Order: sequence, then structure tokens, then C-alpha cells
Amino acid sequence: MTDASLESLDRQLIQLLSQRIRRSQGRSPSTSSLQIEQELHKAGVPPFVWNSLVTSCTAALATHPLRLPQEPQRCITLIGGRGMMAQFFRQRLEAAGHEVRLLGRQDWPQARDLLQGIDLALVCVPIDRTLEIIRQTADYLPATATLADITSLKGPMVETMLAVHPGPVVGLHPMFGPGVESFLSQKVVICPGRDRPAWQWLIDLMARDGGDLVESLPDEHDQMMVTVQAIRHFATFGLGVFLAEDGIEVGRSLELSSPIYRLGIDMVSRLFGQDAELYADIMLANEERRGAIARLAQTFQTLADQVQAKDRQGLIAAMEAASETFGSETERAVRESDRLIEAMSILLAADRVVDSTTSISPPPDVE
Repeated sequence: MTDASLESLDRQLIQLLSQRIRRSQGRSPSTSSLQIEQELHKAGVPPFVWNSLVTSCTAALATHPLRLPQEPQRCITLIGGRGMMAQFFRQRLEAAGHEVRLLGRQDWPQARDLLQGIDLALVCVPIDRTLEIIRQTADYLPATATLADITSLKGPMVETMLAVHPGPVVGLHPMFGPGVESFLSQKVVICPGRDRPAWQWLIDLMARDGGDLVESLPDEHDQMMVTVQAIRHFATFGLGVFLAEDGIEVGRSLELSSPIYRLGIDMVSRLFGQDAELYADIMLANEERRGAIARLAQTFQTLADQVQAKDRQGLIAAMEAASETFGSETERAVRESDRLIEAMSILLAADRVVDSTTSISPPPDVE
């Protein structure tokens, strides 16, 4: 089949998928009916392809146009705007038709012009510089403009923004890193500060893009981030350092492992492929985080001591006690992880097909 023929099929698929998405409204993804299963079998289409299409069409209903026709165009200045998260916000804001300005480290002599007449100043700098930049920004910010930040520590940030800026204030924490292309199913924590109507348009934009938005008081947010970020990152960080120090051949281990092990290693590798300063700052942000990490290390030491002592019953008792904490969440975890394993299996199968087609060399000439 020629490339042109494939392109023609792709165009037809796009049209059919568009119709499928529109007609999915109000319906939930379900297993295939017997009739559909028979059709799949006749056509030689694996069931996982159909299931993925149905789920994807349903998920597509979570997104809407980023800006409604009657909404005005906004002007936004991204401070620290050349970082990866700032570039993500720039892409989504510009996709909605808003004007975006960038104010980087070298642009402060032009700060007054870059912050003049704007609707939103979004502070996107490293956490150790955020308070300083918030105060610096407030000196040039119009009273009607919203001042917001996206750092992982919200208490001091929201408090400072409210103190130095008399206008609208909101604290945001996008719970995702580089690599995503939209807000679809991405968690964003919102810590309201002041004058919500002035920044509600930004919340609406993220919601229309499929974002999973949750509101929290700054203190509650910071307390939960001890577990959600600091402890989790430290555990992942520690595993990666151990594998490196122990000389584990990661690539070979993947060849001998299950997809779920691969997912775990992917999460470790992903961390080490990102900004080391960012993750160090997250773990060191405050005393509460540092104390929790120390307690986690002590728990690991206690369990390691039980392993060394061959304390089988102690390990079983620890697992049973922890199981009570997770309770019904285990059912959800199994269901969600099964889908992740299925998705990983599909991706690996596709990679093997691509590798096999690109690695085949033509046979040698026969004399």
C-alpha cells in the first residue's frame, strides 16, 4: 500500500472518529457487544484496538474550545517564561488566542513595559527565587492584573502575593511535569487568594482543556505535598541512586521483566532526566518535608533490619497493617494499573514492529 493510500485511509478515519466522538455524548465506554466482537474477528482487528478507540473517543468529550467566542482576548506575562512549564502555559494560552509576553532574567530593564496593561502575571521561576520575584513583579503590576504563581509550595507564596499586591491573587500548582501537550486529565491545585472573577477565565480555560482541577487552602496543600511530592520523589530518587551505585544493568533488567516493572523503572528514569535543582528544591523546601523524609528513611531501615533478621512474621505483620490504610483503594489501584499495563503492552508491541521493519537489511548479492 502506498503512502498516498495510507493518507487517504487516515483522512477517512479522522472523519469517522469525529462522528464517533460526537455520538459518544452521554455514553460510557463499555465492553464490545457480541456483534461487534464478531465483526472485529472477521476484520482481523484485535479487540484491544477497538477498546482503545472507544475509550479515547469518550475521553475526547472532556475537552472543549479553549476560549468561547464572546470571551475577550487576554494579555498575559509569563515571568521566567523560557522555562519548560512556562512554555507549556504559553502554548495553551496562545492556542486559545491570548497574547503572551515573556519576561526572563535579562528582561527586567523592560519590566514596566512587559507588565503594563496586562490581565495576568504568572510567576514561573524556581521555588528558591519565587518570593523575591513576586515582590519584584508587584512593583510594576497594575492593580487590576491578577498575580499568580505555579510553584509547589503555596502557603508562603499566596501569603506574600496577598501582602504585596492589592489586586487579584491566585496560587496554582500544576501536578505534572514536561512532556504533556494539554491539561487533559492533568491535576492542577488552585489556592484562591483574592477577587476570583478576575482570574476565573484561566480556571475555565484549564477546565475546557480537560484539566482535573481541585481547590485547596494553601496550608492543606503544603501538608499534602509532603506525601504527594517530597516523600514520593525521595523514594524514587533513592531507588535510582541505589541502582546506579549497585551497578545494575538497567537495560538488561528490562529484557527480563514484566511491563509493570518497566513502568516503575520508567518513573525512576524520568526523574533523572529532569532538572536536578527542581527536585532538590522540592525535597528541601521546608522543615516538614525534610522531617518526613527522615521518617521514611527510618522506616526503610526498620524493614531492612527485619529482612536481615529473617523476621518473616514481622514483614507480614507490617504489610497487613499497611493494607488497612489503603483499604478499598487497592481495588482502584488494580483496575487503573491493569489499564496502564495494557497500554504499555500495546506500546511495546508497536515498538517491536517498528524495530523489526527498520532493522531488516536486504539480502546479500548472490554471485
